[in-house]
Amino acid sequence: MALAMKTNCQICDQSLGQDSEAYICVYECTFCAPCTEERQNVCPNCGGELVRRPKKKQ
Repeated sequence: MALAMKTNCQICDQSLGQDSEAYICVYECTFCAPCTEERQNVCPNCGGELVRRPKKKQ
C-alpha cells in the first residue's frame, strides 16, 4: 500500500512536491515543515504524531 503523497499543506496550502520536506500522521494528513513546527509535531486533525514523509524516488 503506497502513500497518497498529497501535494499541498492542509493548513497553508503550500505546494509540496514529491521531493519536498513534508510531514504526515498515520491518516496521511499532510503538512509543510513550518506548519508542523508551529504545532509541535502534533496533527491538528487527530492529535497523532507528525513524522517526516519519505521522499519518492524518481
